[in-house]
Amino acid sequence: MVMRLPVRFISSIAGIAALAVCAGTCGNAQSTTAAPPASNGKYVVVDPLAGVRYDNRYDISLGAAYGHMKAGPPPLQQGANLGGLDLSGSYWLTKHWAGEATGRVYMGTSGAAVNHANANFGPIQGPFVSQYMFVAGPEWLGPHNKHGAFIAHAMIGGTYGDFEKDLLGNPPSVVGFFNNQVALAAIIGGHIDLNRSAHWAFRVTPDALYTRYGINYGNMATYGYWNFGLSVGAEYKFKKKR
Repeated sequence: MVMRLPVRFISSIAGIAALAVCAGTCGNAQSTTAAPPASNGKYVVVDPLAGVRYDNRYDISLGAAYGHMKAGPPPLQQGANLGGLDLSGSYWLTKHWAGEATGRVYMGTSGAAVNHANANFGPIQGPFVSQYMFVAGPEWLGPHNKHGAFIAHAMIGGTYGDFEKDLLGNPPSVVGFFNNQVALAAIIGGHIDLNRSAHWAFRVTPDALYTRYGINYGNMATYGYWNFGLSVGAEYKFKKKR
């Protein structure tokens, strides 16, 4: 009896340990099996250009403008590099044709002819000049897709040139400039639109600028010049459709 009691006791302890180990193992297995697999988040693609349609009735654009010009007739050689603003608007009649109008202002300084206009402070150098253009004409929508468009235009109208503001009371003939005047103007070029949404586009506008200023001294002639212009800004297309 002395021998049987320890043997039974030891056997019982071993059996309980084995059951505990088995229960723990089975529990871990069940816990591992029951855990749900991790789910991945769904990626949603949003296209900001999905609403680009080219069926708007109106659009308007505003940009910073650059324009080169000649402030006087030959033999004045120096040109003027002017900066300003370009405000344009369009009314679309069909998908491809519209009427466009633009108002542009250019301001800066220009080289002047050799002069001795200011005896106290020396010659006049780099006087201020400005040009205000108002033109209108047809606009044509060329190749385009949801990303962008090429648009051509040809416009005609007038320009006001202010050449005498900074001449200290001297006539424009002293520095070889044109007189202040309203003259013929034209713009031929177009827009390069890069769409950012259904209503907004980044706009680049390269143009050839034509002006025909004259002088009321000397030979009383008029002079036509073609110069380069560029504006960069934003366009907004209104919701109203054709």
